[in-house]
Amino acid sequence: MEFKYEIFDTHSHYDDEAFDEDREAVFEQIKSEGVIGILNCACSKKSLKTTNELTLKHDFIYGALGIHPSDANDYDESVKKEIINLYNSNKKIIAIGEIGLDYYWDENPDKEVQKRVFREQMSLAEELGLPVVIHDRDAHKDTLEIMKEFPNVRGTVHCFSGSVEFARECVKLGYYIGITGVVTFKNAKKICDVVREIPLERLLVETDCPYMAPSPNRGKRNKSDYIRYIIEKIAEIKEISSKEVNLAVNNNFHNLIHNGK
Repeated sequence: MEFKYEIFDTHSHYDDEAFDEDREAVFEQIKSEGVIGILNCACSKKSLKTTNELTLKHDFIYGALGIHPSDANDYDESVKKEIINLYNSNKKIIAIGEIGLDYYWDENPDKEVQKRVFREQMSLAEELGLPVVIHDRDAHKDTLEIMKEFPNVRGTVHCFSGSVEFARECVKLGYYIGITGVVTFKNAKKICDVVREIPLERLLVETDCPYMAPSPNRGKRNKSDYIRYIIEKIAEIKEISSKEVNLAVNNNFHNLIHNGK
C-alpha cells in the first residue's frame, strides 16, 4: 500500500496577501493532499491579528505571535500586551515568533534595535513558557549569543541557513533545525550537509509559504502540500524512507510544543 503523507507545516504565512484571492480554496486543496496541520507565524503588528483570526476560523491552523526583525521598530509595550492578551484568550497560540535578527537588508532597523527586541521577545517566551520561532539571516553569531542568554527557552531556527557547526550549537541548546524547500535546490550543498549531519530527531519541515517553493515548483507560490518534496529530499540524503522522515518530523514538532524540548 502506498504511503500517505500526513504533513504538518511548521512555518507558514497564509495571512499574506498572496493568498487573498483563493485562501479558502487552497486550504481545501492542501487538506486533500494530506496536510493535517499548519503553524501560521505572525511577523508584523498587523499579522498578530490576522494570524489569530486564521487559528479561530480553521481547526487545523495554529499560531505563533511575534514581531519580525524587519519590523523591530514597531515592538513596544502595547504590542507585548497584545501578544499576551491573544495568547491568554486563544489556546491555539502555541509559540512566540517569528522573531530574531536579519542583517541582510540595509533598510532594516539598526542592529542594536533588532537585538534589543529579540531579547525582549525571548524574555516574553520564557515568561509564558512558550517555544520560539527564530529568524536568522546573516546574523549567526549574534543570534547564537542571544539564544545562549535564555537557556530555558527552546524552539526552532526557521529556514536554517548556517553551517553544520552552527547547527550543532543550536541543537546543543535544545533547538530544532527548520528545513525549507531550499534543500531541494541544485546548489544547496550547505543545507544538505546540515541535514546529513544533524540527527533526524532535531529536524523540522516547513514551507515559509508563499515563499521558498521547493523544486519542482521553484518560483511558484508555495503551499503546505509541497512539503512532500522536502521530506523526500531528506529521506534521500539520510538514505531512509519518506515515511520514516514524515513520522519523525511530526513527532519532533509534537515534542517541541508539548514538552518544550
